[in-house]
Amino acid sequence: MSNFENLPAPSPEGGLNRYLQEIRKFPMLEPEEEYMLAKRWVDHHDTEAAHKLVTSHLRLAAKIAMGYRGYGLPQAEVISEANVGLMQAVKRFDPEKGFRLATYAMWWIRASIQEYILRSWSMVKLGTTSAQKKLFFNLRKAKARIGALEDGDMHPDNVKRIAHDLNVTEEEVISMNRRMSSGGDASLNATVSSDGDSTMQWQDWLEDESADQAAELEERDELEARRALLAEAMSVLNDREKDILTQRRLSEDTVTLEDLSAQYGVSRERIRQIEVRAFEKLQKRMRELAAEKGLLEEA
Repeated sequence: MSNFENLPAPSPEGGLNRYLQEIRKFPMLEPEEEYMLAKRWVDHHDTEAAHKLVTSHLRLAAKIAMGYRGYGLPQAEVISEANVGLMQAVKRFDPEKGFRLATYAMWWIRASIQEYILRSWSMVKLGTTSAQKKLFFNLRKAKARIGALEDGDMHPDNVKRIAHDLNVTEEEVISMNRRMSSGGDASLNATVSSDGDSTMQWQDWLEDESADQAAELEERDELEARRALLAEAMSVLNDREKDILTQRRLSEDTVTLEDLSAQYGVSRERIRQIEVRAFEKLQKRMRELAAEKGLLEEA
């Protein structure tokens, strides 16, 4: 996947609207055409076929990237990272698995964007735990949900509620809110919290850059394997099951049972049953695939 110099690239100079207009020129692919192009890439490493697969999904990458506005990062760079994820998806896509490229690619696109955001905010000790990652990506939504829209520090009651909802400490909420509100790098000596007896500064949150890089790479490889496994396992679900499970458990903004009930014209209980059944089928298929690929202990 090295010959992509001709891909349109978003840039601050060119303007985002111009880029979005440019990528609309690339036609969407019919299922059969997508399959044939993917086969040409898999069987013959046809870069022209891969190029068409990528360009036909640039709108998908841009749409997902737009969902990550508000982190103080240039939107053009976020879209560029989304495109990197898209190219990785095309590189690994297997058309014989029975699902569309868009279904598979969205996981790689989101992963690429999130890794870029975390790298860009590497001053803060993000990614140490899943709870801290959840805080990073959900703090703004949590604040909006409870109406905590004030500038600067939040009211202690709001801090306590968000800490409880996201399963992190109040100190983590306060420090992350200050970090995100600053919109950029802060002084390493700036105090981020104080409990009377002790204070915490940004330098206390710094990661040790000499940490075990081999372990980090191993963790990243495992995460990629899990994402690929999940995308492949989704093929056991029918379209309705995929949609309901995705909207209920795999989306950033969870859709309610009531909304899906109205969408599909069935009861909320029926939607819940479909969701649970789809999740069970997905888990079973992932275990089977993990066993086939020798990943059972990691799955």
